[in-house]
Amino acid sequence: MTAFTVLDHEDVEWFRAADEMPSAARGAAATLARRIGLDAYRSSEVALAVTEAATNLQRHASDGALLLRVLRVPEQAAVEFVTVDTGPGMADVPAALSDGASSAGTLGIGLGAVARLADAFDIHSLPGRGTVMAAQFWARGAGAAPTGGMPSVASGLTRPISGETSCGDAWAVRVDEGGTEGSRPSAGGSAPSAEPAILAMLCDGLGHGPLAALASEAAVTAFRRSTARHPEGLLRDIHAALRGTRGGAVAVARIEPGRGRLLYCGIGNVSGVLLGPESRNGLLSAPGIVGQQMRSLRTFELPLKPGGALVMHSDGLTERWKADDLPGLLRHSPAVMAGQLLREAGVRRDDAGILVVKGAW
Repeated sequence: MTAFTVLDHEDVEWFRAADEMPSAARGAAATLARRIGLDAYRSSEVALAVTEAATNLQRHASDGALLLRVLRVPEQAAVEFVTVDTGPGMADVPAALSDGASSAGTLGIGLGAVARLADAFDIHSLPGRGTVMAAQFWARGAGAAPTGGMPSVASGLTRPISGETSCGDAWAVRVDEGGTEGSRPSAGGSAPSAEPAILAMLCDGLGHGPLAALASEAAVTAFRRSTARHPEGLLRDIHAALRGTRGGAVAVARIEPGRGRLLYCGIGNVSGVLLGPESRNGLLSAPGIVGQQMRSLRTFELPLKPGGALVMHSDGLTERWKADDLPGLLRHSPAVMAGQLLREAGVRRDDAGILVVKGAW
Protein backbone atom coordinates (compact mmCIF):
# COMPACT_ATOMS: atom_id res chain seq x y z
CA MET A 1 0.00 0.00 0.00
CA THR A 2 1.05 3.60 -0.59
CA ALA A 3 1.36 6.45 1.87
CA PHE A 4 -1.18 8.49 -0.13
CA THR A 5 -4.57 8.87 1.54
CA VAL A 6 -7.47 9.72 -0.76
CA LEU A 7 -10.93 10.16 0.77
CA ASP A 8 -14.10 9.68 -1.22
CA HIS A 9 -16.30 12.77 -0.98
CA GLU A 10 -20.07 12.65 -1.25
CA ASP A 11 -21.54 16.13 -1.62
CA VAL A 12 -24.79 16.41 0.28
CA GLU A 13 -26.07 19.97 0.30
CA TRP A 14 -25.11 23.64 0.17
CA PHE A 15 -26.81 26.00 2.62
CA ARG A 16 -26.86 29.70 1.71
CA ALA A 17 -26.73 32.32 4.46
CA ALA A 18 -30.32 33.13 5.50
CA ASP A 19 -32.40 33.45 8.66
CA GLU A 20 -33.31 29.75 8.62
CA MET A 21 -29.80 28.55 7.74
CA PRO A 22 -28.52 27.61 11.25
CA SER A 23 -31.55 25.49 12.12
CA ALA A 24 -31.67 23.86 8.68
CA ALA A 25 -27.95 23.06 8.73
CA ARG A 26 -28.15 21.75 12.30
CA GLY A 27 -30.98 19.36 11.49
CA ALA A 28 -29.27 18.13 8.33
CA ALA A 29 -25.95 17.64 10.15
CA ALA A 30 -27.51 15.61 12.96
CA THR A 31 -29.41 13.42 10.50
CA LEU A 32 -26.33 12.90 8.34
CA ALA A 33 -24.14 12.01 11.34
CA ARG A 34 -26.61 9.39 12.54
CA ARG A 35 -27.03 7.98 9.04
CA ILE A 36 -23.33 7.22 8.64
CA GLY A 37 -23.17 5.53 12.05
CA LEU A 38 -21.96 8.16 14.51
CA ASP A 39 -23.45 7.65 17.97
CA ALA A 40 -25.96 10.03 19.53
CA TYR A 41 -23.35 11.91 21.56
CA ARG A 42 -21.02 12.43 18.62
CA SER A 43 -23.95 13.40 16.39
CA SER A 44 -24.95 16.10 18.87
CA GLU A 45 -21.38 17.46 18.81
CA VAL A 46 -21.48 17.61 15.02
CA ALA A 47 -24.80 19.45 15.12
CA LEU A 48 -23.46 21.92 17.72
CA ALA A 49 -20.33 22.74 15.69
CA VAL A 50 -22.29 23.14 12.45
CA THR A 51 -24.79 25.44 14.16
CA GLU A 52 -22.01 27.70 15.47
CA ALA A 53 -20.36 27.88 12.04
CA ALA A 54 -23.67 28.54 10.28
CA THR A 55 -24.67 31.23 12.75
CA ASN A 56 -21.32 32.97 12.23
CA LEU A 57 -22.05 33.03 8.50
CA GLN A 58 -25.56 34.35 9.02
CA ARG A 59 -24.39 37.13 11.32
CA HIS A 60 -21.24 38.33 9.59
CA ALA A 61 -20.97 37.23 5.96
CA SER A 62 -22.25 39.38 3.13
CA ASP A 63 -22.29 36.27 0.94
CA GLY A 64 -21.78 32.98 2.76
CA ALA A 65 -22.53 29.31 2.29
CA LEU A 66 -21.95 26.05 4.15
CA LEU A 67 -21.43 22.68 2.50
CA LEU A 68 -22.27 19.47 4.37
CA ARG A 69 -20.89 16.22 2.99
CA VAL A 70 -19.71 12.71 3.80
CA LEU A 71 -16.09 11.56 3.71
CA ARG A 72 -15.50 7.84 3.21
CA VAL A 73 -12.74 5.28 3.45
CA PRO A 74 -13.51 1.57 3.07
CA GLU A 75 -14.01 0.93 6.78
CA GLN A 76 -15.65 4.12 8.06
CA ALA A 77 -17.22 7.49 7.24
CA ALA A 78 -17.20 11.02 8.63
CA VAL A 79 -19.08 14.29 8.31
CA GLU A 80 -17.27 17.31 6.91
CA PHE A 81 -18.47 20.87 6.67
CA VAL A 82 -16.85 23.60 4.60
CA THR A 83 -17.84 27.25 5.00
CA VAL A 84 -17.07 29.85 2.34
CA ASP A 85 -17.84 33.51 2.88
CA THR A 86 -17.19 36.95 1.56
CA GLY A 87 -17.13 39.22 4.57
CA PRO A 88 -14.95 41.08 7.06
CA GLY A 89 -12.52 38.20 7.60
CA MET A 90 -10.39 37.89 10.72
CA ALA A 91 -7.37 40.03 11.44
CA ASP A 92 -6.22 37.66 14.21
CA VAL A 93 -7.22 34.03 13.65
CA PRO A 94 -5.43 32.67 16.79
CA ALA A 95 -7.35 35.16 18.93
CA ALA A 96 -10.63 34.14 17.30
CA LEU A 97 -9.84 30.52 18.17
CA SER A 98 -8.98 31.24 21.80
CA ASP A 99 -11.26 30.19 24.62
CA GLY A 100 -13.98 32.70 25.42
CA ALA A 101 -13.96 34.27 21.96
CA SER A 102 -17.38 34.00 20.30
CA SER A 103 -19.44 36.17 18.02
CA ALA A 104 -22.49 38.04 19.21
CA GLY A 105 -25.65 36.10 18.47
CA THR A 106 -23.98 32.67 18.18
CA LEU A 107 -24.30 29.83 20.68
CA GLY A 108 -21.28 31.26 22.46
CA ILE A 109 -19.10 28.16 22.26
CA GLY A 110 -16.69 29.94 19.92
CA LEU A 111 -14.61 28.73 17.00
CA GLY A 112 -12.01 27.33 19.39
CA ALA A 113 -14.58 24.88 20.72
CA VAL A 114 -15.61 24.02 17.16
CA ALA A 115 -11.96 23.21 16.43
CA ARG A 116 -11.77 20.94 19.50
CA LEU A 117 -14.98 19.13 18.63
CA ALA A 118 -13.59 18.42 15.16
CA ASP A 119 -11.00 15.73 14.47
CA ALA A 120 -9.39 17.87 11.77
CA PHE A 121 -9.86 21.63 11.47
CA ASP A 122 -8.42 24.24 9.13
CA ILE A 123 -9.21 27.91 8.57
CA HIS A 124 -7.84 30.60 6.23
CA SER A 125 -9.04 34.18 6.61
CA LEU A 126 -8.21 37.33 4.68
CA PRO A 127 -9.15 40.59 6.42
CA GLY A 128 -11.66 42.55 4.37
CA ARG A 129 -12.24 39.69 1.94
CA GLY A 130 -13.52 36.55 3.63
CA THR A 131 -12.94 33.27 5.41
CA VAL A 132 -12.93 29.59 4.52
CA MET A 133 -13.16 26.89 7.19
CA ALA A 134 -13.22 23.09 6.98
CA ALA A 135 -13.81 20.56 9.76
CA GLN A 136 -13.99 16.76 9.85
CA PHE A 137 -15.93 14.71 12.42
CA TRP A 138 -15.10 11.01 12.73
CA ALA A 139 -16.42 8.51 15.27
CA ARG A 140 -14.93 8.90 18.74
CA GLY A 141 -16.06 8.30 22.30
CA ALA A 142 -17.47 10.95 24.63
CA GLY A 143 -14.64 13.07 26.04
CA ALA A 144 -12.02 11.51 23.75
CA ALA A 145 -9.33 13.70 22.23
CA PRO A 146 -9.48 14.61 18.53
CA THR A 147 -8.14 11.84 16.31
CA GLY A 148 -6.46 14.20 13.85
CA GLY A 149 -8.86 13.07 11.15
CA MET A 150 -7.64 11.59 7.89
CA PRO A 151 -5.76 14.20 5.87
CA SER A 152 -6.36 13.59 2.17
CA VAL A 153 -3.92 14.52 -0.56
CA ALA A 154 -6.87 15.82 -2.59
CA SER A 155 -10.16 17.60 -2.11
CA GLY A 156 -12.53 19.59 -4.23
CA LEU A 157 -15.83 21.42 -4.32
CA THR A 158 -18.69 21.55 -6.79
CA ARG A 159 -21.46 24.15 -6.72
CA PRO A 160 -24.47 24.28 -9.06
CA ILE A 161 -25.47 27.38 -11.00
CA SER A 162 -27.95 29.59 -9.13
CA GLY A 163 -31.45 28.12 -9.37
CA GLU A 164 -30.31 24.52 -9.93
CA THR A 165 -29.83 21.65 -7.50
CA SER A 166 -27.81 19.41 -9.86
CA CYS A 167 -24.22 20.35 -10.69
CA GLY A 168 -22.75 19.50 -14.08
CA ASP A 169 -19.19 19.56 -12.75
CA ALA A 170 -17.59 16.56 -11.04
CA TRP A 171 -14.15 15.38 -9.96
CA ALA A 172 -12.50 12.19 -8.81
CA VAL A 173 -9.12 11.09 -7.48
CA ARG A 174 -7.62 7.64 -7.01
CA VAL A 175 -4.25 6.07 -6.30
CA ASP A 176 -2.34 4.01 -8.85
CA GLU A 177 -0.46 1.54 -6.65
CA GLY A 178 2.22 1.10 -9.33
CA GLY A 179 3.71 -2.03 -10.84
CA THR A 180 5.60 -2.48 -14.07
CA GLU A 181 6.44 0.64 -16.04
CA GLY A 182 3.62 1.39 -18.47
CA SER A 183 3.83 1.78 -22.22
CA ARG A 184 4.29 5.12 -23.93
CA PRO A 185 1.22 6.83 -25.42
CA SER A 186 0.70 6.34 -29.13
CA ALA A 187 1.93 9.85 -29.97
CA GLY A 188 5.11 9.42 -27.95
CA GLY A 189 5.92 11.16 -24.69
CA SER A 190 6.59 9.77 -21.25
CA ALA A 191 5.38 6.39 -20.06
CA PRO A 192 3.84 6.10 -16.58
CA SER A 193 6.40 5.07 -13.97
CA ALA A 194 6.27 1.82 -12.02
CA GLU A 195 6.06 3.79 -8.76
CA PRO A 196 2.80 4.71 -6.98
CA ALA A 197 1.05 7.79 -8.36
CA ILE A 198 -2.06 9.90 -7.87
CA LEU A 199 -4.59 10.10 -10.70
CA ALA A 200 -6.96 13.09 -10.78
CA MET A 201 -9.84 13.98 -13.11
CA LEU A 202 -12.20 16.93 -13.46
CA CYS A 203 -15.20 17.01 -15.82
CA ASP A 204 -17.39 19.96 -16.79
CA GLY A 205 -20.53 18.48 -18.36
CA LEU A 206 -21.80 20.49 -21.33
CA GLY A 207 -24.37 23.07 -20.21
CA HIS A 208 -25.87 22.69 -16.76
CA GLY A 209 -28.66 20.90 -14.92
CA PRO A 210 -29.47 17.15 -14.73
CA LEU A 211 -28.23 16.26 -18.23
CA ALA A 212 -24.87 17.90 -17.61
CA ALA A 213 -24.70 16.07 -14.27
CA LEU A 214 -25.34 12.74 -16.03
CA ALA A 215 -22.37 13.38 -18.33
CA SER A 216 -20.03 14.25 -15.47
CA GLU A 217 -21.21 11.25 -13.43
CA ALA A 218 -20.45 9.01 -16.42
CA ALA A 219 -16.96 10.51 -16.55
CA VAL A 220 -16.36 9.77 -12.86
CA THR A 221 -17.55 6.17 -13.27
CA ALA A 222 -15.33 5.60 -16.32
CA PHE A 223 -12.34 7.14 -14.55
CA ARG A 224 -12.77 4.85 -11.55
CA ARG A 225 -13.28 1.72 -13.63
CA SER A 226 -10.52 2.28 -16.18
CA THR A 227 -7.36 0.24 -15.90
CA ALA A 228 -5.39 2.84 -17.88
CA ARG A 229 -2.50 4.45 -16.03
CA HIS A 230 -1.63 7.26 -18.47
CA PRO A 231 -3.81 10.40 -18.81
CA GLU A 232 -4.33 9.78 -22.51
CA GLY A 233 -5.60 6.24 -21.94
CA LEU A 234 -7.94 7.47 -19.24
CA LEU A 235 -9.27 10.21 -21.51
CA ARG A 236 -9.97 7.70 -24.27
CA ASP A 237 -11.94 5.51 -21.85
CA ILE A 238 -13.90 8.55 -20.62
CA HIS A 239 -14.52 9.63 -24.23
CA ALA A 240 -16.08 6.24 -24.98
CA ALA A 241 -18.20 6.37 -21.82
CA LEU A 242 -19.58 9.84 -22.64
CA ARG A 243 -20.89 8.89 -26.09
CA GLY A 244 -24.66 9.27 -25.94
CA THR A 245 -24.43 12.01 -23.30
CA ARG A 246 -24.01 15.75 -23.79
CA GLY A 247 -20.27 15.26 -23.41
CA GLY A 248 -18.03 17.66 -21.60
CA ALA A 249 -14.63 19.20 -21.00
CA VAL A 250 -12.30 16.82 -19.18
CA ALA A 251 -8.75 16.97 -17.86
CA VAL A 252 -6.75 14.13 -16.33
CA ALA A 253 -3.53 14.41 -14.34
CA ARG A 254 -1.02 11.85 -13.16
CA ILE A 255 1.13 13.00 -10.23
CA GLU A 256 4.30 10.97 -9.67
CA PRO A 257 5.93 12.19 -6.43
CA GLY A 258 8.69 9.58 -6.67
CA ARG A 259 9.84 11.00 -9.99
CA GLY A 260 8.91 14.56 -9.12
CA ARG A 261 6.77 15.08 -12.20
CA LEU A 262 3.25 15.77 -13.41
CA LEU A 263 1.66 14.37 -16.57
CA TYR A 264 -1.41 16.35 -17.71
CA CYS A 265 -3.80 15.96 -20.64
CA GLY A 266 -7.03 17.90 -21.20
CA ILE A 267 -9.77 18.48 -23.75
CA GLY A 268 -12.03 21.52 -23.61
CA ASN A 269 -12.35 24.42 -21.22
CA VAL A 270 -10.90 22.98 -18.02
CA SER A 271 -8.14 25.04 -16.43
CA GLY A 272 -5.07 23.48 -14.84
CA VAL A 273 -2.45 25.29 -12.79
CA LEU A 274 0.65 23.84 -11.15
CA LEU A 275 1.59 26.05 -8.25
CA GLY A 276 4.91 26.27 -6.47
CA PRO A 277 5.86 28.47 -3.53
CA GLU A 278 7.16 31.05 -6.01
CA SER A 279 5.83 29.83 -9.35
CA ARG A 280 2.66 29.33 -11.39
CA ASN A 281 2.54 27.18 -14.53
CA GLY A 282 -0.61 27.06 -16.63
CA LEU A 283 -1.52 23.69 -18.17
CA LEU A 284 -2.97 23.65 -21.67
CA SER A 285 -5.97 21.69 -22.93
CA ALA A 286 -6.78 20.97 -26.58
CA PRO A 287 -10.09 22.07 -28.14
CA GLY A 288 -12.91 19.55 -28.39
CA ILE A 289 -15.78 17.90 -26.50
CA VAL A 290 -15.14 14.58 -24.79
CA GLY A 291 -17.81 12.13 -25.88
CA GLN A 292 -18.39 13.93 -29.18
CA GLN A 293 -15.27 15.20 -30.92
CA MET A 294 -11.82 14.61 -29.53
CA ARG A 295 -8.79 15.20 -31.72
CA SER A 296 -5.30 13.90 -31.13
CA LEU A 297 -4.24 14.03 -27.51
CA ARG A 298 -1.16 15.71 -26.12
CA THR A 299 0.27 15.18 -22.66
CA PHE A 300 2.34 17.86 -20.96
CA GLU A 301 5.05 17.00 -18.44
CA LEU A 302 6.17 19.42 -15.73
CA PRO A 303 8.38 19.07 -12.65
CA LEU A 304 6.72 19.16 -9.24
CA LYS A 305 7.88 21.94 -6.93
CA PRO A 306 8.22 20.97 -3.24
CA GLY A 307 5.42 22.51 -1.21
CA GLY A 308 3.32 23.12 -4.30
CA ALA A 309 -0.17 22.11 -5.44
CA LEU A 310 -2.09 21.14 -8.55
CA VAL A 311 -5.31 23.09 -9.13
CA MET A 312 -7.89 22.04 -11.73
CA HIS A 313 -11.15 23.93 -12.23
CA SER A 314 -14.03 24.45 -14.64
CA ASP A 315 -15.00 27.75 -16.26
CA GLY A 316 -17.34 28.30 -13.32
CA LEU A 317 -14.24 29.95 -11.88
CA THR A 318 -12.45 32.71 -13.73
CA GLU A 319 -8.74 32.35 -14.46
CA ARG A 320 -7.92 35.75 -13.00
CA TRP A 321 -7.09 34.50 -9.50
CA LYS A 322 -3.53 34.81 -8.24
CA ALA A 323 -2.09 32.80 -5.36
CA ASP A 324 0.02 35.83 -4.41
CA ASP A 325 -3.22 37.69 -3.62
CA LEU A 326 -4.10 34.98 -1.06
CA PRO A 327 -1.24 35.04 1.47
CA GLY A 328 -0.56 31.69 3.11
CA LEU A 329 -2.81 29.75 0.72
CA LEU A 330 -0.33 26.91 0.09
CA ARG A 331 0.00 26.23 3.83
CA HIS A 332 -3.60 25.05 4.02
CA SER A 333 -5.45 21.82 3.36
CA PRO A 334 -6.77 20.96 -0.12
CA ALA A 335 -10.35 21.54 1.07
CA VAL A 336 -9.61 25.04 2.37
CA MET A 337 -7.54 25.89 -0.71
CA ALA A 338 -10.43 24.82 -2.94
CA GLY A 339 -12.88 26.88 -0.89
CA GLN A 340 -10.71 29.98 -0.93
CA LEU A 341 -10.27 29.80 -4.71
CA LEU A 342 -14.00 29.22 -5.18
CA ARG A 343 -14.69 32.28 -3.02
CA GLU A 344 -12.13 34.34 -4.92
CA ALA A 345 -12.92 33.32 -8.50
CA GLY A 346 -16.27 31.50 -8.58
CA VAL A 347 -19.18 32.84 -10.63
CA ARG A 348 -22.89 32.23 -10.00
CA ARG A 349 -23.93 32.14 -13.66
CA ASP A 350 -22.44 28.69 -14.23
CA ASP A 351 -21.74 25.42 -12.43
CA ALA A 352 -18.43 25.58 -10.61
CA GLY A 353 -16.00 22.76 -9.90
CA ILE A 354 -12.51 22.85 -8.44
CA LEU A 355 -10.03 20.17 -7.40
CA VAL A 356 -6.79 20.63 -5.42
CA VAL A 357 -4.06 18.01 -4.99
CA LYS A 358 -1.21 18.73 -2.58
CA GLY A 359 0.80 17.30 0.28
CA ALA A 360 2.25 14.28 -1.54
CA TRP A 361 5.46 15.95 -2.74
